Amino acid sequence: MSGKSSHEQRLRDLVRLRRVRDRIDRDYAQPLDVEALARGANMSAGHLSREFKTAFGESPYGYLMTRRIERAMSLLRRGDLSVTEVCFTVGCSSLGTFSTRFTQLVGISPSAYKKSAADATEGIPSCVAKQVTRPVRNREARASSGS
Repeated sequence: MSGKSSHEQRLRDLVRLRRVRDRIDRDYAQPLDVEALARGANMSAGHLSREFKTAFGESPYGYLMTRRIERAMSLLRRGDLSVTEVCFTVGCSSLGTFSTRFTQLVGISPSAYKKSAADATEGIPSCVAKQVTRPVRNREARASSGS
């Protein structure tokens, strides 16, 4: 009986975790923090963080920042916004944190990316450019480097 109920609880948690991930995907540019996400999922912040990392391989904050950086890459490729404008457009409130995280995920600074992206993706449909230039999260990098 307890095995079945713990399995059912795990399934309920996974449904809530998917909703949290969907909310991050949808509202990435809004001010989001783990406490607010946890309240929305009826979980404690600590439980949400642990379970989210177990289910998706990174913390809710890490996932949120990856979404923001992916969107920032797209905006920087367009070339009509400054790095500062892109930072605030994707929901970051600190240019320093944005630049640091961008550099960690992409490998170059946002300004260097902006300079090189226009040339690198010229003539490529935007849907293909998005896939080719998608940042690689740490767990994916480890998995592909080990093969």
